[in-house]
Amino acid sequence: MALLPVADALAQILADAKPLPAEDVSLAEAPGRVLAADVAARITQPPSDVSAMDGYAVRGDDVAKVPNTLKIIGEVAAGHPFASPVGAGEAARIFTGGVLPDGTDTVVIQENTTKQDGAVVINIAAPRGKNVRVRGLDFKEGDVLLPKSRRLSARDVMLAAASNHPTLPLHRIPKVAVLGTGDELVPPGSTLKTGQVVYSNGFALGALARQEGAEVIDLGVARDRVEDIAAAVRKARAMNADILLTAGGASVGDHDLVQQSLASEGLALSFWKIAMRPGRPMMHGKLGAMHVLGLPGNPVSSYVCALLFLVPLIRRMAGRTDLSAVNETVILGSDLPANDERMDFLRATLSTGRDGRLIATALPLQDSSMMAALAKADCLVIREANAPALVSGSVCPIVKLRF
Repeated sequence: MALLPVADALAQILADAKPLPAEDVSLAEAPGRVLAADVAARITQPPSDVSAMDGYAVRGDDVAKVPNTLKIIGEVAAGHPFASPVGAGEAARIFTGGVLPDGTDTVVIQENTTKQDGAVVINIAAPRGKNVRVRGLDFKEGDVLLPKSRRLSARDVMLAAASNHPTLPLHRIPKVAVLGTGDELVPPGSTLKTGQVVYSNGFALGALARQEGAEVIDLGVARDRVEDIAAAVRKARAMNADILLTAGGASVGDHDLVQQSLASEGLALSFWKIAMRPGRPMMHGKLGAMHVLGLPGNPVSSYVCALLFLVPLIRRMAGRTDLSAVNETVILGSDLPANDERMDFLRATLSTGRDGRLIATALPLQDSSMMAALAKADCLVIREANAPALVSGSVCPIVKLRF
């Protein structure tokens, strides 16, 4: 099977990936998730004319000319309406958020008045409607406030709550099952024997999936036996995983058994081997409705592939439209040789030049096993297949690495 270009690989992964069905979600769990339907206001806000300031609710005709003394006949606080109408020559003490009594249409702020025994002197004239928030100023019942496919911010959730929605119809978040493979892998904290390696990929992959809002199922590590890997695959399906993510064993060596194990379970293979560095031996297919991404075992390759392919898949299934990281253009801080037939993603650090522009400097060693270099990197410098050599100071595209 020929090496597949990166863009074609992503297109194949996303080709039949659709937003997951809707579920009702509480407002507390809604931020960051995507609406599956329009949200319309259930109430009108404000539901009545209310005061925008502390002061006195009056009739506009009574405060057109000043000074004028009005009789205070009551008090209005938020949540405590005044039952009686206010007539000519009368006023009601009112506080912010209080409902304007019948007969009033204006609020004079307290700073423009002088209080007397049972009365208030209006010292500064106020135009009709001053300091009043009229009914429906914010929104009216039936108004569509939040459109379908919107990813919800804290401000959106506030609006949904104010419009009387206790829950919202949101696309279900994907369940991502993460499986490591390899006889050599042992958990962090182990006393290592010769030939053993501390398992790290799953922690990064799970963290990346959670950052994207996915629910993560940790399947642990399967030994290099077809029956063990197949059993883990069946467990992922039994737990209704939407995406199965394997790390390691996706190549063609005698002990690379992931493809064979998946095939025994009925995998419909989409592709295997991508024209990229790091990450050439990456695989995609489907087991029924479950997407399968078989990532390389080298930790940097695994992470870069997850960033480029898993993240867009999670976002698509969660209903988002901003699928891939936005490429930025920066200045290259070091010379780069011509590239070969594989698209390259170089780990690099970022600094700021005297002109304020970002400078990306590729790290001197780019081996796909080097986790310390990956942790140090701020971005990936993108080198297209067969790109010519570049000198320091050239313009180049990057993808920033997330916190």
